[in-house]
Amino acid sequence: MNKTQTDKTMRDVFIEALYEKMSENDKIFFLSADFGAPFLDKLRKDFKDRFINVGIAEQNLINTAVGLALENYIVYAYAIAPFITMRPYEQIRQNLAIASQIRPLNVNLIGVGAGLSYGLSGPSHHCLEDISVMRTLPNFMVFSPSDWKLARQFVDYSIKIKMPKYLRFDGKPLPAIYEKTNNALFEQGFCELLKGKKVCLVSTGFMTQQALKVAKNLGNVGVVDVFMLKPLNENLLFSKLKKYKYIITLEEGFKNKGGLDTILSKILTNHQSNIRLKGLGFEDRYLFKVGDRNYLHKLNKLDERNIIKIIKNWAL
Repeated sequence: MNKTQTDKTMRDVFIEALYEKMSENDKIFFLSADFGAPFLDKLRKDFKDRFINVGIAEQNLINTAVGLALENYIVYAYAIAPFITMRPYEQIRQNLAIASQIRPLNVNLIGVGAGLSYGLSGPSHHCLEDISVMRTLPNFMVFSPSDWKLARQFVDYSIKIKMPKYLRFDGKPLPAIYEKTNNALFEQGFCELLKGKKVCLVSTGFMTQQALKVAKNLGNVGVVDVFMLKPLNENLLFSKLKKYKYIITLEEGFKNKGGLDTILSKILTNHQSNIRLKGLGFEDRYLFKVGDRNYLHKLNKLDERNIIKIIKNWAL
């Protein structure tokens, strides 16, 4: 994907918007596990008393965030996606998911590098499990935006909603998809970007960018962006999908492991629907081939050309 003037990274616009809120609200803290960003230097300089670098110690990152939240602070904890979700998973479960059922804790885990954002870094830095492992936690919100505008607008919502959240940010600059968003959109958790006839692509995160390319190439194919993986207004989503005969889910995650395809399967089952469903994602193995995101997508038949071929063979 070629960069354009509107390509921006989710983390940069989010941190910049959060900086503005920290200027107005002295209850906001920002914690980092020794992970930087261009605009983070300004935040660290101007809010020295509310910025903490815990070092490469994600368990301590979670525990420090929880301690501040127990004192009624609004906390943002920031690290690479696979490390902020899976390395301190016990602390997330015990001190956030369980504890937040007893009292509100506004802790926002910002994971940068969802899916294959860090494709060249290999399986240690790929993040294909995070949707499943974070969705399984009670009392957690899981936000998976498809562009930087959604990420920016989520700042206000994250301050307002007092519960633990996982923000699943892509690591690469991406084009804007959305023009305007509001809290009502976040409450429903999805947006119908394109209307189709027989086939609808239901996607999340970076794969919504891919879905839009595929749909525009084929024509008459719907696209629904599910950016709130938990909670999600499932009844409202089904009302948008029930007109279709075929649904294909697109995600940078392992197939049939509790991700987006599982969400759609549950919705269709609960409504006793006869809509046919196919989930596209990664097989049950790690990716050791070295290459960028496009190369790894081609190897795993998740590139635009292969998705179009699958749709034509299966549904058209």
